Amino acid sequence: MADDAPDNPNAINIAPGLDVPAHLLRFTFARSSGPGGQNVNKVNSKAILEVDVPDLEPLIGVHVAARLRRLAGQYHTADDRLVIPSEESRSQHANRHTCIEKLRDLIVRARVQPKRRKKTKPSRGAKERRIKAKKERGEIKKRRGEKFD
Repeated sequence: MADDAPDNPNAINIAPGLDVPAHLLRFTFARSSGPGGQNVNKVNSKAILEVDVPDLEPLIGVHVAARLRRLAGQYHTADDRLVIPSEESRSQHANRHTCIEKLRDLIVRARVQPKRRKKTKPSRGAKERRIKAKKERGEIKKRRGEKFD
């Protein structure tokens, strides 16, 4: 993250061209689950990032925010927040960084506007080829049942 440092020191660079004020990103830490020896019982290394989507809307736009809600899946809560956990590392700092990376990935994917599908219909030649192939296949099947004298 050092190479894409934001212009504002109180902002975190989340995606290319998007610096989010640090006060919008709330981190909490908890004890991780799973193996890790006695350290697991003493250290709060699991990071949980919470972001209110309405706070991001002015920065990313209404349409991108709507796609973000759809893409977020289990990270999106009923009260319109993103709650992104990470407990992949034993380090609190690394887990915090992973949370930001997950948010970055979601926003980058939400920024891509899907292409609208153009309705098409098959050409007359394609229809004729399909019907011809069906008739040929039907003839093959019909000949299977014929008895020879």
